[in-house]
Amino acid sequence: MTMPWESIFGWTNSWAMLGWVILAFAPQRDKVLPYVFYMGCGLLALTYASLILPLMAGWIDDGGTASGPQPSLTTLAGVMALFSSPGGTTIGWIHYLAFDLFVGLWVARNADRHGYSRLVQIPILFFVLMAGPFGLLLYLILRATCKGRPENSTVPS
Repeated sequence: MTMPWESIFGWTNSWAMLGWVILAFAPQRDKVLPYVFYMGCGLLALTYASLILPLMAGWIDDGGTASGPQPSLTTLAGVMALFSSPGGTTIGWIHYLAFDLFVGLWVARNADRHGYSRLVQIPILFFVLMAGPFGLLLYLILRATCKGRPENSTVPS
């Protein structure tokens, strides 16, 4: 079966961006962030699982060609082969979207608990979105060097 990879790519990008906007600009409330978790991370993970398993089983076409190195996670050429088709690239991108949003959600929740304002969080969340591990590192450095204000936290302990 052939998949509409361009449409899936666009839809998941838009869905993830909605999650990031909510994460960055929604009030710090226990009732808001679960929506990002379940409707953002959860839906992206479900989309990923519904594509990766049939692709691995050979039930859907990734839009690639059979020539070149075999896809593999053990060599650079093999990983490049995984991303050399529309399906492989789309599924790989959804993987990044889901995990970066999950890390962003963790940063926001943890920063809320430690009393960091959203104004402090937004630049860090931007770096988590654009360069995942670097954004996480920035937050970990912030936590290690700058004490938050738990008394300002709007999230109960």
